[in-house]
Amino acid sequence: MKKIAGFVLLLLLFTSCNNDDSDMISINNPEVSLNIPSGFPELNAFVSQNKPTKYGVELGEMLFSEKRFSADNTISCSSCHIQENAFADQHAQAVGIEGRIGLRNTPSIQNLAFMKFYNWDGSKLQLENQPLVPIITHEEMDSSILEVIGKIKDDAIYKDLFKKAFGDEDITPDRIFKSIAQFEYTLISANSKYDKVKRNEASFTESELQGYQTFQQKCASCHGTELFTDQTFRNIGFPINTDTNEAGRGRVTGIPSDFMSFRVPTLRNIEYTAPYGSFGQFATIKSVLDYFDNGVLDAENLDPIFKNNDKRIQLTDQEKTNLIAFMKTLSDTEFVKK
Repeated sequence: MKKIAGFVLLLLLFTSCNNDDSDMISINNPEVSLNIPSGFPELNAFVSQNKPTKYGVELGEMLFSEKRFSADNTISCSSCHIQENAFADQHAQAVGIEGRIGLRNTPSIQNLAFMKFYNWDGSKLQLENQPLVPIITHEEMDSSILEVIGKIKDDAIYKDLFKKAFGDEDITPDRIFKSIAQFEYTLISANSKYDKVKRNEASFTESELQGYQTFQQKCASCHGTELFTDQTFRNIGFPINTDTNEAGRGRVTGIPSDFMSFRVPTLRNIEYTAPYGSFGQFATIKSVLDYFDNGVLDAENLDPIFKNNDKRIQLTDQEKTNLIAFMKTLSDTEFVKK
């Protein structure tokens, strides 16, 4: 309870104070171009309030890999968000300090500048408010932002970077969160084979083309836009996590119709982000498609796409093969390189 109360107090402090850090951009710390791809949706409204800068991004990347964020100095953001896995990991559920198992699967980090919600349940609307969650969560880092600052405040490298990014050496929670968000805003994935086909730089194979056609018919209503998610919350009848702390979007809103609804995940780089589902229910893409084909769990708030079609999406074996071939064209090999 003390940690929760402290969390609320800190949030009030951080959101009420404005260090005028946005005014620190200068010729010595220029803005970083996000190179927004053609056809992508508008940026999240908060990006304009925390525009990435050269040193802000550099600082954020360093903090992203800082293991002193955790109570025992063993876990950083990058411990779970691994670049070669499109900044996800290969665990069914996140693993924190002392091998503690988290509630949910680690979501990939990509194209966050365009997202309206963060976390599986959409509990955060602003990326700058998200890093505190893993820092204080018992199963993840089990620390506090004040403990983190105490560990790094005398580090000469950090003091120099904070000065370059924000104008002075003062290390504050607000600046830590802003710089991590700036780094994450730059993680844009839009150079897959699919993107090259759209730019007339490549062509689909016959199987990929047929998979794309099946995708448009049977998948695009949820996995729409160039993000390959419509950013809605849906109960699609997946096997349920029996942890009593889990309620999906309903955990945030308290509305019964949101029970076990989760944010539709992006399919970009899906080849690298197994296992799949809110707590890693499925080991492979094929097992997800088989589940949809065989029939999902019924629920009062089951998404109409399933409710109105006998709780399934019918797919032939060939359609599944072609869909997987198409989804692999969403792999951005440059994005996952270190």
